[in-house]
Amino acid sequence: MDQLNVKEQQDFQQIVEQKQMKDFMRLYSNLVSKCFDDCVNDFTSNNLTTKETGCITKCSEKFLKHSERVGQRFQEQNALLMQNMQKR
Repeated sequence: MDQLNVKEQQDFQQIVEQKQMKDFMRLYSNLVSKCFDDCVNDFTSNNLTTKETGCITKCSEKFLKHSERVGQRFQEQNALLMQNMQKR
């Protein structure tokens, strides 16, 4: 990144931010879709039942914890890869 001029760095940063937003939106969309499909069963009311609300809460917590853990593992593996590359 040091080899890039200021304009190139700004462009690169913008691309990274756009990708992060796209990834976040994909994560959010997957969360909503999965938890809705798994938890919402009663369409006779405009409101969620207590059971559905509890299910959605648990589902979203599990989904986010899983996503966080996957991100951590990715960072760990990436750090190991970078260390191995520096040793060469």
